[in-house]
Amino acid sequence: MTARPAPDPITLELVKNALDAIVDEMAIALVRTAYSNNLKNSMDMSCALCDAEGRLIAQGLTLPLHLGSVPDAMAAVQAKFGGKIRPGDVFILNDPFEGGTHLPDFYIMKPIHVGA
Repeated sequence: MTARPAPDPITLELVKNALDAIVDEMAIALVRTAYSNNLKNSMDMSCALCDAEGRLIAQGLTLPLHLGSVPDAMAAVQAKFGGKIRPGDVFILNDPFEGGTHLPDFYIMKPIHVGA
């Protein structure tokens, strides 16, 4: 197995900032469209971008409390729907036993399919 060359530090920083901007735009869209005062005023939400295995890649400038359970929520969706996920699918999870924190919290996950 050949070693992969180290990424260019400038390119790495540009990609990191682009991923952070995507997640912050997710948070802004939630705040702008929310009816809940908890979301609008206290930003009691979290936004994240994960890879195909459910590992956290980027997180938004919101409340990071929920992010600890994101990998469990992603694993629960993958365990149930793993081979059947198609472009356009959206998953909503609020089960406290499968990654959710408590019933008022919802995880909304939309897979990104490259080339679809």
